[in-house]
Order: sequence, then C-alpha cells, then structure tokens
Amino acid sequence: MENTRNTLRLEALRTRWTPEIDAMLVAGPENRRYLSGFTSRDDNFTETSGLLLITRKQAFLLTDFRYLEWARQEATGLEVVMYSQSLGTTLAGLLQGQEVRILGFEDAYLTYRRYQRLVQAVAEAGPNVEWQPVAGMVEALRESKAPEEVAAIRRALALTEETLLEVAAALAPGRTEAQVAWEIERRLREKGAEDLAFPPIVAGGPNSAKPHHHPGDYRLQEGEPIIIDLGARVDGYCADLTRTFVLGPPDEQFRKIYTLVRRAQARAEQGLRSGMDSRDADALAREVIAAQGYGDAFGHSLGHGVGLAVHEAPSLSPFKDRATTLLPGSIITVEPGIYLTGWGGVRLEDMVLLHEDRAEVLTAVGFFEW
Repeated sequence: MENTRNTLRLEALRTRWTPEIDAMLVAGPENRRYLSGFTSRDDNFTETSGLLLITRKQAFLLTDFRYLEWARQEATGLEVVMYSQSLGTTLAGLLQGQEVRILGFEDAYLTYRRYQRLVQAVAEAGPNVEWQPVAGMVEALRESKAPEEVAAIRRALALTEETLLEVAAALAPGRTEAQVAWEIERRLREKGAEDLAFPPIVAGGPNSAKPHHHPGDYRLQEGEPIIIDLGARVDGYCADLTRTFVLGPPDEQFRKIYTLVRRAQARAEQGLRSGMDSRDADALAREVIAAQGYGDAFGHSLGHGVGLAVHEAPSLSPFKDRATTLLPGSIITVEPGIYLTGWGGVRLEDMVLLHEDRAEVLTAVGFFEW
C-alpha cells in the first residue's frame, strides 16, 4: 500500500510540472516524507537526511550512510542512492544519466549555501543543467488531506485534547508557566505522542498579550488570562489547539474579551467552506472583532493549514500576497485572538475540516459559558 501511495503522489506531482522541466529536486522534510514515506526529520537546519530527485520516469532518494537502512525500509518505490563524499557529485551523475537539462528545485527549502555547492559540483562534473526555482508545488498536493491523513490528525487531536483537560484541571496559583509547559510535554509523550507538534505555549497574565510567548518563570495568578497552546504529533501528523483560562472568578474585562473572541470564532466556523477566498474567510472573524474596536489587537491571521507541518498551506490571512482558494479536504485552524498590552490576551483555536458546503469542527473541548 505504501508503494502504491508513493507512486500516486509522485505521478500527481509530475502532472504539475511545466513541460520544460525535466526533473524536480525536493528538499523540504515534510515534502520528502509525503512523496517517499521516509520519516526522518531534519532538526538541524545545516544538515539534511536526504533529497529527492524525481524525473519524468524515475524517483531517487539521495542520502548518506547514517540513514541508508532507514531509507531503504521506508522509501518503497524509490531508488535509494547513498553518497559517501559529495552529495553534489552523486547528484551530478544522476542528472547526467537521466539527461536532465532543466532542474526544478524548492527555493523555500534549499539553503543558499547548499544551493551554491550543488550547482558548483554539478557544473564541475560536466552536466549542463539550468536550475529553475519552484515554489509551493508539493505543498499544494499536501493541502487536501486523504482519509488516512485525516484519521491521523484526529488521533493527534484527541490526544492533545485529553492532555489539555488534565493540565487545565491542575492549574493553580503559584505554578510557573515553565512548570505547566513541562507537564504538557510529559503527558503528551506518556500518552503516546511520537513528538510535540511544537513547543507548548503557556502565557500567564500580561505575557498572554504576546501570541507566541515562551514559557518562563512567571507565576500564574488568580483573575488573569492564561493562554495554553499545544499539539501532539502522531504518525507524523500534527494537532494544534488553544484555549484561554482564568483562575478564580473572571472579571468583566475577561468576560467581555473572551465572549467577543468566541463569537468571532463561531461566526467563522459557521461561514467557512471550500471554494472561498482565504481573505473572505479571515474577514468572517476579523469583522466581528473590528466592529467592537479591537481590530488593531487582532494582529495575526485567522488560521493556517495543519498536516505533516503544524503551519502549512493554506493561510487564512487578510493579505493579498497570501490569498488562495480554500480546497475541500483542507484541515485548518480557526484561532482569532485579542491581545492588550499590560493586561493580557485571549485566543481560542479549533481545528476544522473543510467540506464542499461547510466546515466540520474537529475540536471537542468546550468553552467558558456565562
């Protein structure tokens, strides 16, 4: 089955090439996994565990000795080629053997330094190859999720929700953000997560005005907002979930901001569907918040795609340069927020699956009700 899936995905990629491209060099770790089944991740930005060379008729995974057996076991349907001295020299030999003249490469993932080295090595080895940058080609394939991908994300989300509920029940004044973050990580791993989708965010009091606050030694206090953002990774696929809590009775400010953010989120979830322009999707929530005078306090996009990467296409952004048409099968977050310097913030994040005529909310964890 893995072999068939890889073959179908490779063929789908080939149909997207412009006619002049002879081959594609795939460097993105999630793209590599999607097309080959090879599950290694590149946690060190200056190193790679492999590149894919995909021609019109063949597909190769280039890797070194450290990953050779791993790649052979997982990258079924591809020819695994080991390089011992120079990745560029090995690549040059394959390009020459496959008579590649125009090579597409992922400009978002190939570092400039590695690009220079590969171009030089190929040129010195003899093949006359034109390097053509390509953006978003594999990511577009990944946007609509197959049933098995949706199932993996559901499992990751269920584990994430279970962990959040347990951690929230143990919140208490005096605990530090870092202590809560560690509790999240410990519980996710003990419950079977293969990894975290991202380092958890725990932001108490005024720190919750920073959307991507790094948990520190700030101690939680009664009456202050506490943003918790977490996600498990299961079978390679990510979950992403945010809720905002308060210890003790909430004051009028918290109730007001929380209720407004929840109302904006609910409107977006009711109005989302495939075929929409992503800017219109973002506006569903943004209009609600802006109408109450908090437009400047909602400074990030409404949401983003989730899959093998926790942030992937599409982007539910208000900006024209990120605009796209939402596709059926996309799993996206819906996460409006309001952030007020000196007070704190509220963010509520669900995951939804887009259908032709609606958005299915996958997240089951509830909300405060007054």
